[in-house]
Amino acid sequence: MNESITLTDNRNGASVEVPIVNGTVDARAWADLLPGVYFHDPSFGNTSGAASAVCELDGDAGYLRYRGHPIEQLAEQSTFLEVAHLLLFGELPTRPQLNGFADEIAESASIHENFHKRILEGFRDDAHAMGVLVSSVAALSTFYPDGKDVEDPTVRRSQMVRLLAKIPTLAASAYRRSVGNPYVQPDPDLPYTSNFLSMMFRPAEGGYEVDPVLTRALDLLFVLHADHGQNCSTTTARSVGSSHADPYVLLSAACSALYGPRHGGANEAVLRMLEEIGSYDQVDDFVAKVKTGEQLLMGFGHRVYKNYDPRAKIIKETAHRVFEVTGKNPLLDMALKLEEVALADDYFVRRKLYPNVDFYSGLIYQSMGFPVEMFTVLFAIGRTPGWLAHWDEMLTQNSRIARPRQLYTGEATRDVVPIDER
Repeated sequence: MNESITLTDNRNGASVEVPIVNGTVDARAWADLLPGVYFHDPSFGNTSGAASAVCELDGDAGYLRYRGHPIEQLAEQSTFLEVAHLLLFGELPTRPQLNGFADEIAESASIHENFHKRILEGFRDDAHAMGVLVSSVAALSTFYPDGKDVEDPTVRRSQMVRLLAKIPTLAASAYRRSVGNPYVQPDPDLPYTSNFLSMMFRPAEGGYEVDPVLTRALDLLFVLHADHGQNCSTTTARSVGSSHADPYVLLSAACSALYGPRHGGANEAVLRMLEEIGSYDQVDDFVAKVKTGEQLLMGFGHRVYKNYDPRAKIIKETAHRVFEVTGKNPLLDMALKLEEVALADDYFVRRKLYPNVDFYSGLIYQSMGFPVEMFTVLFAIGRTPGWLAHWDEMLTQNSRIARPRQLYTGEATRDVVPIDER
């Protein structure tokens, strides 16, 4: 049976039957019946602005899939580069395809010496790493003007490879300049995530060995962050991309959206919260203050998930493996107790406040030696293939430039009073 709804305009009796397709209705049918009448949906929480095959998530059922593949299977069986290939090109790669893709990435990973001297060295010594990343990604647009030909699929592919390759190099360079260490160029013989860790932490005299457990943990976190549907930063990417801006400024805009504490900065906020709690025996008192509105509970609840975030389960298991190598993060016991208390309290259960992906990721990053200012930068590295996949998909759909309607709430028509009479 075909699903549909019938709408009647009570002003004139006109009716229209609107089909329901995959849980959505086409806004054009509403516009045909009600010309000049529009939906008012701040934050677009009940509006689909894109048709996409990249990612599917169901907040009520608590699942996340990249192009149909469950996140649990990808996390267990695939590397980040495999997942990036899946998101960008539609399929998990064969072994020869993965090797070729990795070679392309390695060949494009370095950044020009002038970039270090003229761009990165222009920032203040205390510049936040995410601010440096936002600016330096945009600056790549001036080094690669060929990226402006966004309607050419071959050009788009080369830009996607180039950005995926250079984002870790820019991120590591932003960190090293902030601590006064010399830059480390990428090593084409190292795998993607190992190479990033080497660029981050290798001493000037060399001799740095990447721990395979930590490499796998970070690679897994990249996988879990690779895409998440039409979130704030992805919607920003698609909106900027709809103007046919080049992918460098598009990615910079997406990073800017991610920068905010409501989005990519949430794991940093979790760490600050745990530090503020102070000690294990203060958790109960903190939870009581959350219930009275005196404190905010960070890392719990999600705009989409009304169940346990599937990524949080995976990260929690990963955290314990990391701590076996690094030693237990002193904040972990507080985090575990906070989760236990909250999940046993009807106040949080009724509100469906379960731990999300940000609750444990910051603890892992900190234990691996990343400063708090790098947390959102790490998120950006993981999310890069998702942003680029949505950009590429949008351009194949011949989409129109983004232009939402606006509900005007200002003054009615007013005459301008001459300045001396005001």
